[in-house]
Amino acid sequence: MPRRIESLSLAGPAGRLEALLEEPEDGEPRMAAVVCHPHPLYGGTLHNKVVYRLARGLRRSGIVVLRFNFRGVGGSEGEHGHLEGEIEDARAALAWLRQRYPALPYALAGFSFGSRVVTRLGCAAEGASFLMAAGFPTRWGSPDYLESCPAPKIFIQSTNDQFGPRAELEAMYQRCAAPKQLHWIAAADHFFAGGLEALEKQAEASAEQSLLV
Repeated sequence: MPRRIESLSLAGPAGRLEALLEEPEDGEPRMAAVVCHPHPLYGGTLHNKVVYRLARGLRRSGIVVLRFNFRGVGGSEGEHGHLEGEIEDARAALAWLRQRYPALPYALAGFSFGSRVVTRLGCAAEGASFLMAAGFPTRWGSPDYLESCPAPKIFIQSTNDQFGPRAELEAMYQRCAAPKQLHWIAAADHFFAGGLEALEKQAEASAEQSLLV
């Protein structure tokens, strides 16, 4: 049986949100996750290659994945919300996903700007099985909220990330509350050039580990 893929239009706080729901390739889903894309003002969409790889890695671990475009991107209505608005978009997407799969635990994942969105959202509310932050940008506002965040956090970072340099990310990680993980991917830049396959495999492995807990 081929996996289910659905193109959706979800009710968001600033209008309709364009979304794509994908169930795992094999078997019934064991968890549900929202995956958020990079910065809307710099070309970020749900079709970003890092977001696609994150989503595929999660699906391969048995997770049903909802990707969506933030307000003002692609077919989504509204205008850029300067992070706060996008957090509310993600909250609406998560609420829809949890209503669709009420019996499943949930997780949040995101790349770059999207990693800020999911960690802000997931740290403010209880219940996420994990927060997966790929390419976390250390220089876009204070990450101090992570120091008291009780949710399990999984950071996946390029070894040559210009927006989250290794020394800054490691210093931030040391201050983060447990439980937490940090995985370095050998790649040329913030977009995991040359390391996309390794990124996808790490996302799958980390998710599988979480599902065993």
